[in-house]
Amino acid sequence: MHLFNILMLASVAAAQTLIDFGPYWWLRPELEQSLDVPAAWIRSAKTTLVIGAIPSPRVDRLAIWPGMATSGGDLIQALAVSFADPDDNCGGNPEEWCTWASTLEVTQKYGTMIPATEGTHITMYYIYNDRTEMYDQTVSVNGQVISTLSTSSGKAQNWQTAVECQESACSSTVPAHRYIDTTIVLDCADETFANSLATYETTSSGFTTSDGGITWTVDTININEYTFKSS
Repeated sequence: MHLFNILMLASVAAAQTLIDFGPYWWLRPELEQSLDVPAAWIRSAKTTLVIGAIPSPRVDRLAIWPGMATSGGDLIQALAVSFADPDDNCGGNPEEWCTWASTLEVTQKYGTMIPATEGTHITMYYIYNDRTEMYDQTVSVNGQVISTLSTSSGKAQNWQTAVECQESACSSTVPAHRYIDTTIVLDCADETFANSLATYETTSSGFTTSDGGITWTVDTININEYTFKSS
C-alpha cells in the first residue's frame, strides 16, 4: 500500500519511525506495485467522505483518504488528517481535522488546507483531463470548493479507501466514518471490476454498474471504528 508523506506539513519534521494501515475498501489491489496501464483505467472517481470524530488520543498523525495509484508511480489522494496541533497546520481547533487536495509523487504536492469538523461532508473528485493529460483534483466541503490540484501522473489503475497512522497515532482509536455517493468511471467497460474488491473492517451497500461495466457506483461504504495496536 502506498504511503503519504505529511511530515513536511507537521510543525516538527522528524524522521518517520512507524507507519501502519487499518480498514480499507480496495479495488484492484493487485495493481498497487505495477506501472502497467490496464485497458479499463480509471477516468474519474468521485466520493463524499462523511468525517467522524478525531481519533483518541489526538496525537500525530492519522489520515483518512480515498486514493488512486497510477502508472506514473504516484498516489492521488485527497486527505483528511488529524494532527496533534491542527492550528499549526490548517488553523483548526483541537477537535477538527485538516483536509486538502494532495498527490504523493517523489514528494507531496498539495493544495489549500482548511479545518473540518465531525460530520462535515468532504467531496473528493479526481478526473483525467484529455487536453492536459493530467488528473484534476477538487476537494469540496459542504458543497464549496476549497482545494484543487492538477498533476501529471499517468493513468489511474486502482481505487481504495485507507486509514493510515504514523508515529504516535499508531496506538490510537479511529472512530467510524463513511463514504457516500461513490462513482468510478472507467475508460472502457470492465464487467469484472467488482470482482477485484478486497475489504478489511468495512461494509458497503453493494458495488454495481448500470451501463455494462463503464460506470460503477456504491451508495455507502462504512468504515468501522478501529484501534491500532502498533508499537
